[in-house]
Amino acid sequence: MKFTMKKLFLVSWVSFLSQIALSQDGNFSQPDTLVHATPVTVDSLRIIDLNPYFTLHVDSMFSYQLQINKNPQDYFWYLKNAPVGLRINKENGLVTFKADKSYFLSGKLKYDVNYKVLVGVQNLGNPQEKVDTNFTIVFYNTEIIPSRVKPTVDENLVVEEGQTVNFKVVCEDGSFPVEKILTLTSFPIGKYQSVQQCGDEFNWTIPYDLVKDSDPNKQKTLTLYFIGSTKFQVRDTATVKLTIKDALNYPIAVEDYNQTVKNVNRYVLQLKYTFLELDKKLKRTKNYRTTFDLTSASTSLTGTILSTNDNTLKYGKILPSVGLALVPIKEAAVPNKGVDQNQAALIRSSIKRLEYMVQDNQLVGERDDDITKKNNKLRDELKQVQVQLIDVPLELTNNLSEEELDRYFNSPKVNKKYRLKTR
Repeated sequence: MKFTMKKLFLVSWVSFLSQIALSQDGNFSQPDTLVHATPVTVDSLRIIDLNPYFTLHVDSMFSYQLQINKNPQDYFWYLKNAPVGLRINKENGLVTFKADKSYFLSGKLKYDVNYKVLVGVQNLGNPQEKVDTNFTIVFYNTEIIPSRVKPTVDENLVVEEGQTVNFKVVCEDGSFPVEKILTLTSFPIGKYQSVQQCGDEFNWTIPYDLVKDSDPNKQKTLTLYFIGSTKFQVRDTATVKLTIKDALNYPIAVEDYNQTVKNVNRYVLQLKYTFLELDKKLKRTKNYRTTFDLTSASTSLTGTILSTNDNTLKYGKILPSVGLALVPIKEAAVPNKGVDQNQAALIRSSIKRLEYMVQDNQLVGERDDDITKKNNKLRDELKQVQVQLIDVPLELTNNLSEEELDRYFNSPKVNKKYRLKTR
């Protein structure tokens, strides 16, 4: 073991002495900072004070003197790929820069970006004698620009129940961008799409039962809070204030209106059945009374003819009395249906009136703002007609279809029979 340690020590000592001998003979040299890999002699052109890395604060002055190992009057300096504002004196190699903030605000320069600058020096008389190298410069700023959270709508919105609130939340990045957003509301709401990242969309359909009758002015105020935070937990809050007004539940209102129209049409159909039956009774009564009138007139005429003959004189005296006796029989058997006539005329006018009201109060467009007014008008009209015809017995069934009833009701004979007559 001792022999091995001694052997290793002797080998290391011999290697060290060999390196010293090579350096004294000039065959061993230290590595240079030049970019090219050509052998360097004692008289080679070199930049002797180059700093490979610079950091510069914004709104500060930068000045650095580059030097070479030869007479600078025989050489000139140049820069390649230099950032905006960086200059070098071509005669003495003085590098200057003023980090004006306007360069960064305009976007020509950026913070925390490595700008690699190529610098070179060349002999005025011998272009082949030159040195090219580089250094890196980085700009930084200690001023922290806060990031902002900004909704794409105004901070005060007036909406109604049933409407959909939809907008995006964007971010204005500063020194540190917003990484996440928390959505809060002034009171609990359900079924809404929250915002979690910059550029997300807030979506919420306002329910119809949100505003209560006890709320002042029948409106409620909801405040939305969008809290953005950076990786260092620096927060910025944006608010949107929603003033929600009470509104008509339009889908339910449409269902109510359709039900009212259905009730009116059903009642009109019942009235048409009743009108048909009354009109048939009036037609039969008219036929019977016409038969009695013709019989009475024929009897009187026959009696007059027979009284001119002596053989039939006694029959001629009797027959006119028979004709006169048929008159009270006619009134007793088939009395004049004045009440039925009036009822039929009233029912017909009521039908025409209800049909006109349904047609006049139809909904206009996809969302009619007067739907409540029209619905109430139809209800009032239906109730008024029902009260007016409360004593009229309604016929609920009939063999005729609705189309056949309409044809009969609007036939020329019926229109002529019940139309208003001028004196």
